Amino acid sequence: MKTAVLICPGRGSYTKAELGSLARFPDRELLARLDARRRAEGQETLGDLDSAATYSIARHTRGDNASALIYACSLGDAMALRGVKLVAVTGNSMGWYSALACAGALAPEAGFEVANTMGRLMQEHLIGGQLIYPFMGPDWTAAPARKAELLALTYKINARPNHVLALSIDLGGLLVLAGNEAGLAAFEAAVPPVEGRFPMRLGNHAAFHTALQAPIAALGRAALPETLFDRPQLPLIDGRGHVWWPGAATRASLHAYTLGHQVTETYDFTAAIRSAAREFAPDLFIIAGPGSTMGGAVAQSLILGNWKGLASKADFQARQAASPIVISMGLPEQRALVTD
Repeated sequence: MKTAVLICPGRGSYTKAELGSLARFPDRELLARLDARRRAEGQETLGDLDSAATYSIARHTRGDNASALIYACSLGDAMALRGVKLVAVTGNSMGWYSALACAGALAPEAGFEVANTMGRLMQEHLIGGQLIYPFMGPDWTAAPARKAELLALTYKINARPNHVLALSIDLGGLLVLAGNEAGLAAFEAAVPPVEGRFPMRLGNHAAFHTALQAPIAALGRAALPETLFDRPQLPLIDGRGHVWWPGAATRASLHAYTLGHQVTETYDFTAAIRSAAREFAPDLFIIAGPGSTMGGAVAQSLILGNWKGLASKADFQARQAASPIVISMGLPEQRALVTD
């Protein structure tokens, strides 16, 4: 049986193509209970959102809707896995909440409460925004000098009066930056366009993983008690690349990290994947749904970590064609490899 690390995606992974994804959720009773919680809070149900005739950016990307949809899709995919042995779980950004549940540190409904509450708080306050900009070229080779140059620009802009800009997520070959309008606009004005779409603003996204979110972290701690958490049943890799081992992680420390550092400090997804590769040497890196947008970031993170000699996009594609190491459950042909 092949070993695998499960990776849970974050905001932005539920797109138009993902409508109807919850039709394959394996536990209909659990899904009904999650919807009952939404209904009790006066929120649209997951069923109504997922079965909508058309996808609406205004409706489906709202934090209070997107977080719940993504959590449910990732949890359902984790429950559907067959024929693989999970050795660790990680996630990107809000995917940390999903990872906590998939690793057993949060019961399914407790995990939903965390994801839904934090998504609602983010949407209600919507402090700041995010944009994405690449530092790797199209060949995906490491470019440390370009990354350092962009980060130096970020720090320089942040030092200006009334400007806030910081690294939100280190995402493979992409930098996700967050800040206030002045900081974001200054960066956009300072860098050349890439591929006709970068720098790309992310709609309905707040300044996640920056100090601007300190009020949201405080509200989260007030709303979500430590008793929701438990020791994980599988190792968890967080947004620092730190491994939470089942025998050592405590309820209090997981609660403090999840509603503290994880909200207000940079989320280093690249480090999480590097730790997953080096600590657990899995046969597979399985990306739960929704969607399949995380495959590139995972591959780039493996390249940056020189995993098994991977040094470029061509190297990864050749390895993937010979024997897939990254499995995206949002792609039917890859999903079948780990669910049948």
